[in-house]
Amino acid sequence: MRVDRETLRLYAVTDRAWARDEAALFRQIEAAVRGGAGVVQLREKDMEPAAFLEEAKRFVALCRRLGAVSIINDSVEIALEAGADGVHVGQSDLEAGRARALLGPEKILGVSAHSRSEARRALEAGADYLGCGAAFATGTKNDAAPISRETIRAVTAAVDIPVVAIGGVNRENILELKGLGLSGVAVVSGIFGRPDAEAAARELLELAKRL
Repeated sequence: MRVDRETLRLYAVTDRAWARDEAALFRQIEAAVRGGAGVVQLREKDMEPAAFLEEAKRFVALCRRLGAVSIINDSVEIALEAGADGVHVGQSDLEAGRARALLGPEKILGVSAHSRSEARRALEAGADYLGCGAAFATGTKNDAAPISRETIRAVTAAVDIPVVAIGGVNRENILELKGLGLSGVAVVSGIFGRPDAEAAARELLELAKRL
């Protein structure tokens, strides 16, 4: 399975900080997809593997019902066991080539890239898309320092696969990314931190179309 640029235009990334419980999280995910998110990444940094797997199975079923692409953060094992469409790995996670070998040729592999060289390595390892950032200062990842617009442009120019900007993207700043060769944006608090996730996603999708 591969993912196209249109589907990646708005990519929602979950964060438990914005949901009081699992039921609220799943309501937010459904709202984000109904608002236009074509891809959703389930990110759980502090959950035990057994609980993460059960949540991932529910997540995959929901995405399948809604017609969205389901991505699991970091864990190839959870992605495969839950039947997700793919996995996203960072530079400090499982090496991209190893992730591709474990996933097989049909699943989607997303890789974080912060430079041209990282982008090229990810492409050669079998990545289907890249996440590039942090585009702006963000409270979601304390170690994610913003990168320059020139770096984002270098990343998009270095590969022929889609690249989405991630990190602090919201309705106020998204258009600052215009003209950098991006296929879309990956958004956390700009969707899930808003009172109405569906309306937030719908607004961001329309703005992302102008990139």
